Amino acid sequence: MYNKKKELYEITPFTMAVLRSKDEIGNYTTYILEEERDCLVYESPIKIIDHACKYFGSSLKGRLEGTRDISNITHKAPIAIDPMSGIYFFPTASPSNENCSWLSHSHIKEIVRKEYNRSEIIFHNGERVVLEVSYGSMINQLNRTAQFRYSLENRMNNEPQPF
Repeated sequence: MYNKKKELYEITPFTMAVLRSKDEIGNYTTYILEEERDCLVYESPIKIIDHACKYFGSSLKGRLEGTRDISNITHKAPIAIDPMSGIYFFPTASPSNENCSWLSHSHIKEIVRKEYNRSEIIFHNGERVVLEVSYGSMINQLNRTAQFRYSLENRMNNEPQPF
């Protein structure tokens, strides 16, 4: 089901992708894919991601600094929007790039190489999206997110917490 929205979108565990797009008259928008519905939001993907990070107690900048401190990833770094809920996203380009989209690590079933330096993302619910990002870059992002996720969850589960 497709719903048009104008207010800021709230990322949830059901959010599969935050995709940069254009509306029918060429204005930049963000197309949101969820498990059960899609919607169009008139805010940039980076603003939606930053808003989600702030909702869960940080900011995009803070989450990126955390990723760097845990995993030494500095470019196109994945983030834990809410590690307690398993909400991990990674960018398809530099977050400062206006064409950057964000994908939820948990929802990706497979990445398929396409012609012309594109990749098809297949989600667990069967939805598919083709992005103008090379297969190698997408696989690298998926793997880096998995490694970061493992490191953060291991740290959260195994290290003693100070009182």
